[in-house]
Amino acid sequence: MSNLEISQVPSEKRHVRITAIKALQLRNHGQSLVKVETDAGVFGLGEAGANGTVVRAHIKDYFEPRLIGQDPLNIEYLYHVMTHGVSQWQARYVHTPTVSGIDVALWDIAGKLLGRSISELLTGRFRTEIPLYVNVNSNPDDWMDRASCREWAERETSHPYGFRTHKMGFDDLLAKGPRKGWHQGGRPSLMLSQSELRQIQQGYQNVREALGWDRDIIIHCHNEWDLPSAIGIAEAVEPIKPLWVEDALPVMYSDAWKAYKLASKVRVMTGEKLELLNEFLPFLTNGAADVLHPDIAYAGGITGCRKVADLAELYYVPVVTHCVGSLVQLLATAHYGAVTRNFVISENRIPHGDLFEAINEEPLVVKNGNLQVPTGPGLGITLAPAVIRDNLLAGEPYWD
Repeated sequence: MSNLEISQVPSEKRHVRITAIKALQLRNHGQSLVKVETDAGVFGLGEAGANGTVVRAHIKDYFEPRLIGQDPLNIEYLYHVMTHGVSQWQARYVHTPTVSGIDVALWDIAGKLLGRSISELLTGRFRTEIPLYVNVNSNPDDWMDRASCREWAERETSHPYGFRTHKMGFDDLLAKGPRKGWHQGGRPSLMLSQSELRQIQQGYQNVREALGWDRDIIIHCHNEWDLPSAIGIAEAVEPIKPLWVEDALPVMYSDAWKAYKLASKVRVMTGEKLELLNEFLPFLTNGAADVLHPDIAYAGGITGCRKVADLAELYYVPVVTHCVGSLVQLLATAHYGAVTRNFVISENRIPHGDLFEAINEEPLVVKNGNLQVPTGPGLGITLAPAVIRDNLLAGEPYWD
């Protein structure tokens, strides 16, 4: 709906009601787009951090009975309705990601109805653009060869959007040896040998030399290591001065996280797999993380992630956003970053393709690694229906 169309909605119709909640999944995406429709003809878009089949089933089973007929502007109330009284089996991996998509869609509706962008509507902006870090397309072909690292650095630094912060995992570095195929879900607390830690140290030193010191590096883990290995990683990469080491220990809080932070000279960061405020809380109260990393599509949407940021600010802990979804999630994250004082930077996957340009009728503006926050109503997105239809995951319905 355009600005003109929104302005023509009669004032009495702005007391709207939710009439439908829908979801679909695009190919090459593991997450779902969510659409909340209203009786005023205004709809909102969000993104849920789970696949289309399970999100649609959970919408029908849990959310439709609770949300259909509700006023979409009662966002805090609806957030409470969606997140309280939920059993543990519902909460992880399906429920909260679906809450996240619906919450963002509700904020999109509010902005459209009131003719303001989400970030202007919330608090006013601390910033009009947000810095982005790039989850690199590929690592060097040979980490131990300096020429190979220089070739890789030339590829990574040639993107026209000018990204200056690069997140790199060392999976393929270790996989060339006896750990071929080692990274598998469900195998937490793996142990690194001293020879492997030496490989990691030398590999990242070569990468730092190739990139130079005018760019930043993030060390990417996947919640898989034991405590001594996590400390060893921090010691190995400390000479290259990375921004932080991400997710070196298993997901949920234990005292190992506090011990790790006390031992590490590199910032400790975690949070992409945490859901809702209660899972972030022990990392703050126990002084176990230097940086928190919530995901808009996974940790409760804009409402949930604002609660995380507000609490983190009391502990002087900055917030960085995880973002591996579509343009919808990226621009929702941009509005969140604009209104969050202790926000630092967001992940993005623009160089991976996946329709970041084609999906939206408005231009995506990124200069010197900074994403301009949209100024249009709501998210500031006008999805291109033909592009959505042409890029549905096989078997997915179109907003059905």
